[in-house]
Formats: sequence, C-alpha cells, structure tokens
Amino acid sequence: MGKTLSEKILSEKSGSDARAGDIVIAQVDLAFVQDTTGPLTIRQFKEIKHGRIANPQQTAIFLDHAIPSPNRQLSNDHKFLRRFAEDTGCLIFEGGSGICHQLVAEMFANPGDIIVGADSHTVTAGGLGAFATGMGSSDIAVVFALGKTWFRVPETFKISISGRFRKWVGAKDLVLHLISVLGADGATYKALEFNGNTVANMTISQRLTVANMAVEAGAKVGIFPSDNVTLRYLAAQRRGNKYRPLRPDDDANYERAIIIDASEIEPMVAMPHTVDNVAPVNMLAGTKIDQVFIGTCTNGRLEDLAIAATILKKKKCHPSVRLIIAPASQQVLTKAMRIGYIQVLAAAGAMILPPGCAACLGLHQGVLGDNEACLSTANRNFKGRMGNPEASIYLASPATAAASALTGEITDPRKVS
Repeated sequence: MGKTLSEKILSEKSGSDARAGDIVIAQVDLAFVQDTTGPLTIRQFKEIKHGRIANPQQTAIFLDHAIPSPNRQLSNDHKFLRRFAEDTGCLIFEGGSGICHQLVAEMFANPGDIIVGADSHTVTAGGLGAFATGMGSSDIAVVFALGKTWFRVPETFKISISGRFRKWVGAKDLVLHLISVLGADGATYKALEFNGNTVANMTISQRLTVANMAVEAGAKVGIFPSDNVTLRYLAAQRRGNKYRPLRPDDDANYERAIIIDASEIEPMVAMPHTVDNVAPVNMLAGTKIDQVFIGTCTNGRLEDLAIAATILKKKKCHPSVRLIIAPASQQVLTKAMRIGYIQVLAAAGAMILPPGCAACLGLHQGVLGDNEACLSTANRNFKGRMGNPEASIYLASPATAAASALTGEITDPRKVS
C-alpha cells in the first residue's frame, strides 16, 4: 500500500514506516513563535530547565501581530522576546519584516520539511509541500529544547480540483467553498491533500492561501505536492537547491475523496460569525460595509495587491468606506511599490499599513465600531475577532474586497470591471 504526502514526510523524519493512526517522534526543521504566543512559550521553556535551544538557527521569533506596539504591555513582551533571542542565539525578525507565515514561506519552508509554530495558521507552509502545523506554547517549548516532537499520523482527505477559475474567482473562493462543504470541524485532525489539473496551474501564492485556511475546517495540515511551480518559487527566493519533487503514491489510502469543479465556483463570502457560513457573493449584494481590509497571511501577497490595484486603478473608494491595506511582508511591500500597486491603492484612498498582521486580530490598526461591518481578506470572522464583539466581519477574496470598497456594499467583482 502506498503512502499519502503526510505519511511520506513523517516516515522520513521519524525513520519509521509511518501510517495513519501511528504515533511517531519526528525531527523538526523549523519551530517558531510570534509576539502574542512567544512570551508564554519562553516561560514554559525556562520552566523545563533544559538550558539551551536544540537548534538556534532553526528556531525563530517573529514580531508581527502587534507592531508597532500599541501599548506598554506588548512593548515589554517585545523586550522580553528580544532578550531571549540575544541570550540563546535564535533567530528574531523585527516588526515590519512581515507576517510569520509569509516569512516562513519566503525564507524557510521547503518540500518535505516539518514546521511547527505557536500559531494555528502555521499550516500555510503546506503550500510548499511541507508538513506544517500549529501547536500550543508548551509543545513548542519542548521542540525548542529537543528539536523534535511527537505526532499522531493523520488520516488524509484527497481534494481533487479540476477546471479553470472564472474571471475574478480564485483561491480564496475555492477554499471558502471547500470549508462550506466540510464544515468548521469537518476535517478535525485530518490532512487535506490537494491535487488535480487546477492545482498544477495554481501559483504558490494561491496554494498558500488554500493551505492557510485548511485549519478553518479543523485540519491538522493542508498539503500540496511539490512540482515545477514550487521549483520556480524556491529559485526566485534563492532556495532552488532545496527543491525536490514530492507527490503521494498512486495507491495511497485516503479516508475520504472530495471532487471540486473550479469552473463552477462563484465569488464566495463567509458571513458572520463562522468561517463555514458561506454564500455566493450575489446573495449578499447590497450589504452595507464600513471598512475593507486587504492583507493578512491569507491574502496579503503581491498577487493579491495586484488584483486590488487592477480593480481600483484610476477610481476612488466609496466615501463611506475605510480601505486598509497591509502587505504581508517587506518583500511584498517593496515589490508592490516598485511595480506601482501601492501608489494606485493610495490614490484610490487606501491607508497603507506596515507589513504585519494589522487589523486581523483586533489589537489595533483597524478596530471596528459598534454595529459596523468589515469585509476582510483574512481567515477568521468570529465574533470579536477584529476587536469588537458588536461588529460583523465578512470574509472574501481580494477581488470582492476591492469591488466592495468602490461601492460601499458587498459587490460581485465581475460587476465593476
């Protein structure tokens, strides 16, 4: 019997014949924390009194969730994290570098790697063929100390996608559709493994978007095969030597198979207050919004800004809407400025924030008022997620977000371009 991608990676990293349901202890290629989970992780690390980090150059701290710091407590947390990095020699990425998941994709993740982070959207690196998953701070503290951890090998759902996306329909619409099929807990501790001719034509940016939201269906990981698209991305990031082809065996065993025709997918919107509360955008047309947020580890990449700039070029946002743009990394910001996307978005009336998580989790830079509604390209719309439980969050693609910024209400992007 052949193996799924998860079984292959966990077999290699554990030195065993790993099968779904097995418990394995596997070497970890990268372990990381961010500024909201890092302080607890480090306190746990100090409590176990191991003394030193196993692999300092494979251990990273990212300051991204609350940058620049909005208050005294978080400023002191940042000081604490910087001091730990100085004392241990682990890597640290300062505020303004970008969101941890985007930087992991740009700088670290390779096919066949195991990556763990104290953040649920660590699954994003599955877009590059890595077994990547979020863990609790205590578990990450142990990985800091030992350089390895245990996993129960997950059963796998095979997601086969064929057909071509319609105009202004893309990866975000695909994954919202998938989550509506699975439900918010429909893939709990499963691996979602993607294949099909649509996948072969998806860019890494699109694959990262889909992998990023696998956890919104409860999945342990969301993994794409590595192919020539992966090779070109790694080469562009000067890691072409890290490429290796990786695909599941033809006779791998899957717990469930789901078939999706991409050509039938419409622009989709997740309505308040759960990610699986999904409907086609046309069913929500005319819903008034107060704020549009384009950014995050889901849709803050260069391709996302390009889509928004194309729709907003030489146009102005609706006067009742605040448009917030937060590039996912310094690399994204620099390229977007060089190409001219940032200038187009600013001319349309957008506020441009530094690379980071920004308004996504409600700490600052875009907290909503009572009874306000935001259309966001982020990955979560739980009550209170953006800092106010009396507000509402709709999730959609960059194309739908840009179109809605023009009209002041939820709008099908095909109606404005």
